[in-house]
Amino acid sequence: MVDIFDEVSEDLRAERTALLLKKYGWVLIVAAVGVIGAAVGWQAWERWRSGKDMEAAQRYLAAQAAAAGANVPGAPGRTDAIKILQQDALTAPEGYRTLSLMRAAGLKAANGDVPGAVETWNQVTADNRADPLLRDLASLLAVQHQLDTGDPAALEARLKPLAEPGNAWAPLAREQLALLDLRQGKVEDAKTKLKALAENITAPDGLRQRAAAALLGLGGA
Repeated sequence: MVDIFDEVSEDLRAERTALLLKKYGWVLIVAAVGVIGAAVGWQAWERWRSGKDMEAAQRYLAAQAAAAGANVPGAPGRTDAIKILQQDALTAPEGYRTLSLMRAAGLKAANGDVPGAVETWNQVTADNRADPLLRDLASLLAVQHQLDTGDPAALEARLKPLAEPGNAWAPLAREQLALLDLRQGKVEDAKTKLKALAENITAPDGLRQRAAAALLGLGGA
Protein backbone atom coordinates (compact mmCIF):
# COMPACT_ATOMS: atom_id res chain seq x y z
CA MET A 1 0.00 0.00 0.00
CA VAL A 2 2.78 2.36 0.86
CA ASP A 3 4.37 1.80 -2.54
CA ILE A 4 1.08 2.52 -4.33
CA PHE A 5 0.59 5.82 -2.45
CA ASP A 6 4.19 6.78 -3.19
CA GLU A 7 3.68 6.09 -6.88
CA VAL A 8 0.44 8.11 -6.90
CA SER A 9 2.19 11.02 -5.15
CA GLU A 10 5.04 10.93 -7.63
CA ASP A 11 2.55 10.88 -10.53
CA LEU A 12 0.72 13.87 -9.09
CA ARG A 13 3.97 15.77 -8.58
CA ALA A 14 5.02 14.97 -12.15
CA GLU A 15 1.65 16.11 -13.46
CA ARG A 16 1.83 19.39 -11.47
CA THR A 17 5.38 19.95 -12.72
CA ALA A 18 4.29 19.39 -16.31
CA LEU A 19 1.41 21.85 -15.88
CA LEU A 20 3.71 24.45 -14.30
CA LEU A 21 6.27 24.06 -17.08
CA LYS A 22 3.51 24.37 -19.66
CA LYS A 23 2.21 27.54 -18.00
CA TYR A 24 5.47 29.19 -16.88
CA GLY A 25 8.15 27.49 -18.95
CA TRP A 26 8.66 30.66 -21.02
CA VAL A 27 9.78 32.46 -17.86
CA LEU A 28 12.55 29.92 -17.32
CA ILE A 29 13.58 30.17 -20.96
CA VAL A 30 13.74 33.98 -20.79
CA ALA A 31 15.73 33.79 -17.54
CA ALA A 32 18.17 31.30 -19.04
CA VAL A 33 18.60 33.43 -22.16
CA GLY A 34 19.14 36.47 -19.93
CA VAL A 35 21.87 34.72 -17.95
CA ILE A 36 23.58 33.50 -21.12
CA GLY A 37 23.20 36.94 -22.71
CA ALA A 38 24.70 38.61 -19.65
CA ALA A 39 27.67 36.26 -19.69
CA VAL A 40 28.25 36.80 -23.40
CA GLY A 41 27.83 40.55 -22.97
CA TRP A 42 30.35 40.63 -20.12
CA GLN A 43 32.88 38.71 -22.20
CA ALA A 44 32.33 41.10 -25.10
CA TRP A 45 32.78 44.06 -22.76
CA GLU A 46 36.00 42.58 -21.40
CA ARG A 47 37.31 42.04 -24.94
CA TRP A 48 36.38 45.59 -25.88
CA ARG A 49 38.03 47.03 -22.77
CA SER A 50 41.17 44.94 -23.33
CA GLY A 51 41.28 46.17 -26.90
CA LYS A 52 40.94 49.77 -25.74
CA ASP A 53 43.67 49.26 -23.12
CA MET A 54 45.96 47.80 -25.78
CA GLU A 55 45.29 50.69 -28.16
CA ALA A 56 45.92 53.23 -25.39
CA ALA A 57 49.14 51.46 -24.39
CA GLN A 58 50.38 51.47 -27.97
CA ARG A 59 49.66 55.18 -28.38
CA TYR A 60 51.32 55.95 -25.05
CA LEU A 61 54.45 54.02 -26.08
CA ALA A 62 54.45 55.82 -29.44
CA ALA A 63 54.40 59.14 -27.59
CA GLN A 64 57.21 57.99 -25.32
CA ALA A 65 59.26 57.02 -28.36
CA ALA A 66 58.59 60.41 -29.94
CA ALA A 67 59.67 62.18 -26.75
CA ALA A 68 62.81 60.06 -26.52
CA GLY A 69 63.73 61.04 -30.06
CA ALA A 70 63.31 64.75 -29.36
CA ASN A 71 67.07 65.39 -29.53
CA VAL A 72 67.72 63.11 -32.51
CA PRO A 73 67.88 64.92 -35.88
CA GLY A 74 64.96 64.00 -38.08
CA ALA A 75 63.13 62.14 -35.29
CA PRO A 76 59.69 63.14 -33.99
CA GLY A 77 60.05 65.61 -31.15
CA ARG A 78 58.31 66.66 -27.98
CA THR A 79 55.67 68.63 -29.86
CA ASP A 80 54.60 65.46 -31.68
CA ALA A 81 54.62 63.51 -28.43
CA ILE A 82 52.46 66.13 -26.73
CA LYS A 83 49.93 65.98 -29.59
CA ILE A 84 49.78 62.19 -29.40
CA LEU A 85 49.34 62.21 -25.63
CA GLN A 86 46.67 64.89 -25.63
CA GLN A 87 44.76 63.08 -28.36
CA ASP A 88 45.10 59.84 -26.42
CA ALA A 89 43.72 61.49 -23.30
CA LEU A 90 40.45 62.20 -25.12
CA THR A 91 39.61 58.53 -25.72
CA ALA A 92 41.87 56.41 -23.50
CA PRO A 93 40.63 54.46 -20.45
CA GLU A 94 40.98 56.39 -17.21
CA GLY A 95 44.40 55.07 -16.15
CA TYR A 96 46.03 55.85 -19.48
CA ARG A 97 44.18 59.14 -19.69
CA THR A 98 45.82 60.33 -16.47
CA LEU A 99 49.25 59.03 -17.45
CA SER A 100 48.98 60.69 -20.85
CA LEU A 101 48.07 64.04 -19.31
CA MET A 102 50.85 63.79 -16.73
CA ARG A 103 53.42 62.97 -19.40
CA ALA A 104 52.14 65.73 -21.70
CA ALA A 105 52.44 68.26 -18.87
CA GLY A 106 56.02 67.17 -18.16
CA LEU A 107 56.94 67.55 -21.83
CA LYS A 108 55.32 70.98 -22.01
CA ALA A 109 57.37 72.10 -19.01
CA ALA A 110 60.54 70.70 -20.61
CA ASN A 111 59.66 72.64 -23.76
CA GLY A 112 59.39 75.87 -21.77
CA ASP A 113 55.60 76.02 -21.89
CA VAL A 114 55.13 76.26 -18.12
CA PRO A 115 51.63 77.84 -18.29
CA GLY A 116 50.50 75.01 -20.58
CA ALA A 117 52.05 72.43 -18.27
CA VAL A 118 50.38 73.92 -15.20
CA GLU A 119 47.04 73.97 -17.00
CA THR A 120 47.40 70.26 -17.83
CA TRP A 121 48.46 69.34 -14.29
CA ASN A 122 45.47 71.27 -12.98
CA GLN A 123 43.29 69.26 -15.34
CA VAL A 124 44.49 66.06 -13.65
CA THR A 125 44.03 67.57 -10.19
CA ALA A 126 40.41 68.46 -10.98
CA ASP A 127 39.58 65.00 -12.36
CA ASN A 128 37.68 63.13 -9.65
CA ARG A 129 38.04 59.88 -11.62
CA ALA A 130 41.85 60.01 -11.51
CA ASP A 131 43.86 58.18 -8.87
CA PRO A 132 44.17 60.43 -5.77
CA LEU A 133 47.92 59.75 -5.64
CA LEU A 134 48.36 61.13 -9.16
CA ARG A 135 45.99 64.01 -8.50
CA ASP A 136 48.12 65.08 -5.53
CA LEU A 137 51.31 64.69 -7.54
CA ALA A 138 49.86 66.85 -10.33
CA SER A 139 48.99 69.53 -7.79
CA LEU A 140 52.48 69.38 -6.31
CA LEU A 141 54.13 69.70 -9.73
CA ALA A 142 51.87 72.59 -10.68
CA VAL A 143 52.90 74.45 -7.53
CA GLN A 144 56.58 73.59 -7.97
CA HIS A 145 56.62 75.17 -11.42
CA GLN A 146 54.96 78.35 -10.12
CA LEU A 147 56.99 78.68 -6.95
CA ASP A 148 58.91 81.75 -8.14
CA THR A 149 56.04 83.52 -9.87
CA GLY A 150 52.70 82.36 -8.44
CA ASP A 151 50.66 83.99 -5.71
CA PRO A 152 52.26 82.84 -2.41
CA ALA A 153 48.95 82.55 -0.56
CA ALA A 154 47.39 80.45 -3.33
CA LEU A 155 50.46 78.21 -3.54
CA GLU A 156 50.56 77.73 0.22
CA ALA A 157 46.86 76.82 0.22
CA ARG A 158 47.57 74.07 -2.30
CA LEU A 159 50.66 72.77 -0.52
CA LYS A 160 49.30 72.55 3.02
CA PRO A 161 46.90 69.62 2.41
CA LEU A 162 49.73 67.78 0.62
CA ALA A 163 52.04 68.37 3.58
CA GLU A 164 49.69 66.69 6.07
CA PRO A 165 50.98 63.52 7.78
CA GLY A 166 49.99 60.42 5.86
CA ASN A 167 50.09 62.04 2.43
CA ALA A 168 52.51 60.22 0.12
CA TRP A 169 53.99 63.53 -1.06
CA ALA A 170 54.20 65.20 2.38
CA PRO A 171 58.03 65.53 2.56
CA LEU A 172 58.20 67.08 -0.92
CA ALA A 173 55.31 69.43 -0.11
CA ARG A 174 57.06 70.54 3.09
CA GLU A 175 60.22 71.23 1.13
CA GLN A 176 58.21 73.42 -1.26
CA LEU A 177 56.67 75.24 1.70
CA ALA A 178 60.18 75.96 3.03
CA LEU A 179 61.22 77.35 -0.35
CA LEU A 180 58.05 79.45 -0.43
CA ASP A 181 59.00 80.86 2.99
CA LEU A 182 62.42 81.81 1.64
CA ARG A 183 60.85 83.56 -1.33
CA GLN A 184 58.84 85.69 1.09
CA GLY A 185 61.80 86.39 3.35
CA LYS A 186 60.53 84.17 6.17
CA VAL A 187 63.96 82.72 6.86
CA GLU A 188 63.30 81.44 10.37
CA ASP A 189 60.12 79.67 9.28
CA ALA A 190 62.07 78.09 6.44
CA LYS A 191 64.80 76.95 8.84
CA THR A 192 62.23 75.30 11.09
CA LYS A 193 60.74 73.36 8.20
CA LEU A 194 64.13 72.38 6.79
CA LYS A 195 65.36 71.19 10.20
CA ALA A 196 62.25 69.01 10.61
CA LEU A 197 62.82 67.57 7.14
CA ALA A 198 66.51 66.87 7.76
CA GLU A 199 65.60 64.97 10.93
CA ASN A 200 62.65 63.08 9.42
CA ILE A 201 63.88 59.50 9.08
CA THR A 202 60.82 58.57 6.98
CA ALA A 203 61.69 61.13 4.28
CA PRO A 204 63.77 60.05 1.26
CA ASP A 205 67.52 60.31 1.84
CA GLY A 206 68.05 62.72 -1.04
CA LEU A 207 65.40 65.06 0.34
CA ARG A 208 66.90 64.96 3.83
CA GLN A 209 70.34 65.75 2.41
CA ARG A 210 68.97 68.70 0.43
CA ALA A 211 67.21 70.01 3.53
CA ALA A 212 70.38 69.67 5.63
CA ALA A 213 72.49 71.42 2.96
CA ALA A 214 69.96 74.25 2.64
CA LEU A 215 69.80 74.60 6.41
CA LEU A 216 73.58 74.78 6.61
CA GLY A 217 73.61 77.42 3.90
CA LEU A 218 71.16 79.50 5.92
CA GLY A 219 73.37 79.29 8.98
CA GLY A 220 71.35 76.59 10.72
CA ALA A 221 72.83 73.79 12.77
